[in-house]
Amino acid sequence: MKTADPELMRAINRFHVLDTIRRYGAISRVEIGDRIQLSPTTVSAITGSLIEDGLILPKHEGDLRGGNRGRPRVMLALNPKAARVVGAKIAATRLAFVVTDFQGDVLAELVLPLRVDRLPLSVIADLVEDGVRRCVLDAGIAMADVKSVAVSLPGIIEHGTGLVRASSIFRDADVPLKEAVVERLGIDVIVESDANAITMGEHWFGQARDCDDFVLVAIEDNLTLGVMHGGQIFRGARELSLTLGDMVMGADPDHAVKLADVASEKAIINGEEINNPRMRDAIRLGSGMSHVRDMIEAGDNKLRVAASNAGAALGIAIANLVALFAPPRVILVGSTLTLGPHLLDALQSSFAKAIPQSLREVAQIVIENADDRLWARGAAAVALGELYGSPWGTTGPARTFNADALEGGKSL
Repeated sequence: MKTADPELMRAINRFHVLDTIRRYGAISRVEIGDRIQLSPTTVSAITGSLIEDGLILPKHEGDLRGGNRGRPRVMLALNPKAARVVGAKIAATRLAFVVTDFQGDVLAELVLPLRVDRLPLSVIADLVEDGVRRCVLDAGIAMADVKSVAVSLPGIIEHGTGLVRASSIFRDADVPLKEAVVERLGIDVIVESDANAITMGEHWFGQARDCDDFVLVAIEDNLTLGVMHGGQIFRGARELSLTLGDMVMGADPDHAVKLADVASEKAIINGEEINNPRMRDAIRLGSGMSHVRDMIEAGDNKLRVAASNAGAALGIAIANLVALFAPPRVILVGSTLTLGPHLLDALQSSFAKAIPQSLREVAQIVIENADDRLWARGAAAVALGELYGSPWGTTGPARTFNADALEGGKSL
């Protein structure tokens, strides 16, 4: 009979205690135990160590001098200054950064409107370094105060190693982005898919704060997927992020039709920018879908049909996700949602037709207008989530960064 690894169990329990304090604010030990089903002895041991490590702070309620009888009630809260992290989002037309404290509150934010897709790795890593350093400076802290940096981008990412297997940002496959950023910053770096980052952002700060199980669909030029189960990001083999654009929607003897072939922004535009300078400029500036919506509303029937077809295909794909996962909530984010009813009417109609009767009342579909700050803040939440589960001083071997330990993606 196998027994659980004691250090792993301690890390799991540490994470749940810290996350419970983050979610509910100042809270007593008894309430922590009730919410996560841990014994008073275990909660006391963990919280005592966390106080000693400076990660949480005791707050006394009540004042004996005021005539209250009994001992003051001790409430526990996160220490915001225990650690700072940086979250970053790399998009085709911009870079976004936030610096947060230990409870996820934003200390500084920065958006750099730059066309970065297809630039060499060295140039993109330099831009990330510049953005991180500038945002940290704006936060009034030093790089030495930053515990880790989480960089998110579209594509298929190997979370543990930080290897970008495929992304529209890079020309090449298997790009060692983590290694390049660590080389420049010299601190712990996490590379994550932007879908997983925004999934964490929604869970910590957005439309899923009350929900530990949900599915998120990011609808942009890359169609990506985030799955939250039991309050944790679900990853595939080798900690790979999930993609939705490769979902097969149909096939003929010659080829398979994938979702991205119909529903990505590139598919909707379908070469329209070649002979349309205004469309080309809008895409370059990251407002391609806003321009498409304007053209549809000005009477462009070709784009109207393309947007409707994209919505219909997305509705079927989301129905398939509900059939697979039966999530109580499906959150839709991404720049393509700018098309509004030109996309969403067809999406809702095709979803209603495709979903089995037995699952019609299972999932709530939520449309979220997530700005760059929430995407970057979600990346910061990925970094904080790992810190919450990491050993600190008295709660286990201290987690320190070793630049020579890049291979295998582990910090020792």
